[in-house]
Amino acid sequence: MQETTPALLALQRVFGYSSFRPPQQDIIEGLARGESAFVLMPTGGGKSLCYQIPALLRPGTAIVVSPLIALMKDQVDSLRANGVAAAYYNSTLSAQEARQVLAQLHAGDLDLLYIAPERLMGEAFLARLEDIDIALFAIDEAHCVSQWGHDFRPEYVQLGALRERFPHIPLIALTATADPQTRQDIQRCLRLQDAACYVANFDRPNIRYTVLEKHKPFDQLLKFLASREQDAGIVYALSRKRVEEIGAKLEAQGVRAGIYHAGLAVEHRRRVQEAFLRDELQVVVATVAFGMGIDKPNVRFVVHYDMPRNIEGYYQETGRAGRDGLPAEALLLYGAQDVVMARRLVEGNQNPDQKRVEVHKLNAMVGCAESLTCRRRVLLHYFGQPQDMDCGNCDVCLDPPEKFDATEAARMALSCVYRVGQRFGMKHVIDVLRGMNTERIRGLGHERLSTYGIGAEHSEDEWGSILRQLIHHGYLVQDIAQYSVLKLTDAARPLLRGEVELQLARPRVKARATKAARAKGAPVGPHDEALFEALRTLRKRLAAEQGVPPYVVFGDATLVQMAAAQPRDEDALLAISGVGETKLQRYGGEFLQVIREYRENTASPSG
Repeated sequence: MQETTPALLALQRVFGYSSFRPPQQDIIEGLARGESAFVLMPTGGGKSLCYQIPALLRPGTAIVVSPLIALMKDQVDSLRANGVAAAYYNSTLSAQEARQVLAQLHAGDLDLLYIAPERLMGEAFLARLEDIDIALFAIDEAHCVSQWGHDFRPEYVQLGALRERFPHIPLIALTATADPQTRQDIQRCLRLQDAACYVANFDRPNIRYTVLEKHKPFDQLLKFLASREQDAGIVYALSRKRVEEIGAKLEAQGVRAGIYHAGLAVEHRRRVQEAFLRDELQVVVATVAFGMGIDKPNVRFVVHYDMPRNIEGYYQETGRAGRDGLPAEALLLYGAQDVVMARRLVEGNQNPDQKRVEVHKLNAMVGCAESLTCRRRVLLHYFGQPQDMDCGNCDVCLDPPEKFDATEAARMALSCVYRVGQRFGMKHVIDVLRGMNTERIRGLGHERLSTYGIGAEHSEDEWGSILRQLIHHGYLVQDIAQYSVLKLTDAARPLLRGEVELQLARPRVKARATKAARAKGAPVGPHDEALFEALRTLRKRLAAEQGVPPYVVFGDATLVQMAAAQPRDEDALLAISGVGETKLQRYGGEFLQVIREYRENTASPSG
């Protein structure tokens, strides 16, 4: 039984909870004493209370930095409903309302004031704070500070200056999603290296994680919803257009569904949000604009109709299910075209450093979706909490893949990472293992390494699966700060020395395209499956424009060879079986363009 303290009394009397979750009480009492802190706590873990209760216990007004207007409103509405004097100061206020809030601030009538970072860090507002009794600073969504975070915002970087300008005011930074690299960067940017660091357990054992390969995704969604007619859930899609299409189709099927994205009127979004909170809607189909600050405990499922661009977003969004601790489900529909679309979105980032981070995070998300390892272990390992046991509550655990003795293959892979100096990414390591004759390998002299070509019997997809599993099992790490290069961990040494054996899941390599090519007697070698799908998409469009079957443009065997050889010019394309002069003239430019764009999108300094 928890000792009755001022913090516990506030929890019970103001918020109506009987006891704290670990490590809430330690955080709250430390902050109430004036000690700064960094807090990493998963969605639904109770982060807000960690600064709201100290704001009630300390004299003065707590200044809370929040990136989203909608999130500020939800938090303030909830606090006011609990009798707490809270307000927000943002662009939605009229001039008169803004003056009223500032008057309350100067009069000491507010326990908490929510504000956006750019407004807070304006010189005029900072000067105003010099005359205010400040209880504490709270930086919510603190991952926005870090260039390694999944939602980096330059205006957040300025917040580090608060520690210098107000050195005696405690500061707490909170986030639900940060890998170890992001975590360290947040602490550095906000001058919290010497502050207490609290990392809550990220495991949400009540959520079942499932990934299905996309095949008629709307039919798959309907089948999933059929047995959950009484359950509330969220369906996430990447584009506004897709959200509207899915929402209309669900309504036509009699599902009580609403849609939500940033392009809709504010009033429409408010109605949908409130109807969902009131259980008047069963399903909200939304972009990632929906969900921040939505503390609906009985969301029973979250479906990702499209693959998210990073694990942080995926984990945060799936975490909106099962906040009440009861069983919940997270379904991800995953297809190769999702990866192509996500890469195009990433390419829109004009900042090369940020683009590199986004590519790394996208690759980690693809690895999670294609994983043959317990999905919970993959997720928790990504956030720096490796697990020794499988969870028993994900699709991989419930339908285990075939295992094989991977000791020799793993030693090959680890040895190759070591031989290339732990300075290269996954693709280059695979190319060396398979003995590929590339200009980069020759330029680096890596064809002379003892590991060159020792894994030629495995395909690119098979080695990719093995390397991802070695990462998920903790034998390798990808260093995001160093262009996603692969590095050995301490756990790799006994495996390299032959002191332990390793069982891995046998890679489930997709065979559809290669079967089609083999049936025509075409030579089938290693090729890039995602590029093959992109070439098929182009072929389908060209065929539709001309009113002919796709094979009239090019057969599958020709596309497989294109995906394998990745020709750079017309002469190289002409050397592909099935490409004649006429087809070269008619289609060559567009196919070369797709190959060129794909090569640029997937290229990284790590190879």
